[in-house]
Amino acid sequence: MEIRRVVVTGLGALTPIGNNIEQYWNGLVNGVSGAAPITHFDATKFKTRFACELKNFEVTDFMNRKEARKMDRFTQYAMVATDEAINDSQLDLEKINKDRIGVIWGAGIGGLETFQNEVLNFSAGDGTPRFNPFFIPKMIADIAPGQISIKYGFRGPNFATVSACASSSNSIIDALNYIRLGYADIMVSGGSEATVTIAGMGGFNALQALSTRNDDPTTASRPFDKDRDGFVSGEGAGTLILEEYEHAKARGAKIYAEVAGGGLSADAYHITAPHPEGLGAKLVMKNCLKDAGLKPEDVDAINMHGTSTPLGDIAESKAILDVFGEHAYKLNLNSTKSMTGHLLGAAGAIEAIASILAMKYGIVPPTINHFTDDDQIDSKLNFTFNKAQKRNVKVAMSNTFGFGGHNACVLLKKLD
Repeated sequence: MEIRRVVVTGLGALTPIGNNIEQYWNGLVNGVSGAAPITHFDATKFKTRFACELKNFEVTDFMNRKEARKMDRFTQYAMVATDEAINDSQLDLEKINKDRIGVIWGAGIGGLETFQNEVLNFSAGDGTPRFNPFFIPKMIADIAPGQISIKYGFRGPNFATVSACASSSNSIIDALNYIRLGYADIMVSGGSEATVTIAGMGGFNALQALSTRNDDPTTASRPFDKDRDGFVSGEGAGTLILEEYEHAKARGAKIYAEVAGGGLSADAYHITAPHPEGLGAKLVMKNCLKDAGLKPEDVDAINMHGTSTPLGDIAESKAILDVFGEHAYKLNLNSTKSMTGHLLGAAGAIEAIASILAMKYGIVPPTINHFTDDDQIDSKLNFTFNKAQKRNVKVAMSNTFGFGGHNACVLLKKLD
């Protein structure tokens, strides 16, 4: 069977540092922190009282209130980012064969706020089971791709990927392979998350996974810094329109990049901690390079998982040194989570978009909030600390690792 080439022809982003692609990119290159005190609920008694929420976002600017009430925030975010990506792709929805367009969407948790609120309402009542009839359809993780397909009439493959923080990278890789193997010509892929909630923040605090730097939220996400103390929770969505190369050429589509390959692996080690030597991270990067038919020295930049957790940053840095050898010192490494926070199931999508934009503009966004080197991380590695750097990026890698030991890696390259 012929393996078909796949390219990216549309982008959409809704992030804590920008509510569309242009704003998002401006936030990235200017090193803007999206962290601020939580506004979604009263977090006064929480160990962590800040997060990377969306700013100046009103869902009713994009859909009517009745429609919005039938969706959890994670689905609302998916719809908004996808609308931007569809428009950006300039697909003629009247002429295109919608049987050949699918949607694969990532969410690590899904409708957590809906689940939380329905259970709290029941608990506050007299025991009579009064639940919103949209409770289940709002909560389930697969409703986002379902709603996207319903809005646009896309009748191709349609499902959700759930692999914690690797979810939307998994969605991109699945979409890549469905097009490669001829099951679709176009796939809408990406991810969304909305876990800045009572249950989300309380649960991650109980795991001791979040930064508690309440006195200075804007510098709390500090990947690779000696004094990092956990990740900062974020929310939003990212959408990529993947398209078969010849199909895109035939309609004169704008092409951002080629999706060269994807890799998957498992740590098989621990439910939340990474393997201390980064074995799963090594394997996923090697698998990705092999799938793309590329060598380590072909890669120019890596958007690292880089969550700002004590163990994770060390393990990933070790893995990169093992996979890339001396070439590791020639790479531009960065963690855009220093600015956006950790969008969990949406992280892979917005970080793949950041990698694509780095190729387009020849600029690698910074890893902000670096103050002190960690003696367990090789200081000769170029983490693009604190200021964006110009670089002709021809091949970019994007890493995402999830609770449960799920690892996903995407390779993107400039079109030949």
